[in-house]
Amino acid sequence: MADIYELSIVLNLRDELSDDELAELRWHLGLGPKPGTLHVVTAFPTVEEDARGEPVVVDDPVPLLGQHGEAWKIDGALVAVLLRHEHARAWALTVRQEIHPDEFDRIGELLSWLAAKADDRHRSATGTVRLGWTRFYESDQFDPLVIRDGEVLWP
Repeated sequence: MADIYELSIVLNLRDELSDDELAELRWHLGLGPKPGTLHVVTAFPTVEEDARGEPVVVDDPVPLLGQHGEAWKIDGALVAVLLRHEHARAWALTVRQEIHPDEFDRIGELLSWLAAKADDRHRSATGTVRLGWTRFYESDQFDPLVIRDGEVLWP
């Protein structure tokens, strides 16, 4: 048994992303090279063994939503697409990924940032932002993926 979730995001972003923000978002989506400096998600701590076999924490930045191709557990395809809507003066973002609960915190940082950049149509009167859906890979029920007060409400 695996602890894998499907993460689906369908979101319009306001047209106020800087060139640095766009570069970092494209990298996280597997659509561009890693920028020299990361501003959205800045720490990627992982534990590795050093030459003596001792555990050491290293910073190992990896794209958070950059899987493309065949899905491992959820069937179908893994995608990440970012398109510019010229007539709407916005960015259209569509993502379908497989994620593990160990990644929730780091991915949550990126999702909270996306929620702050989301078009107003995704924001309720209470300020909650709906980004998409999550689903445990063995379930047929989707749960809303929402950000409330800057925090992701994970399943």
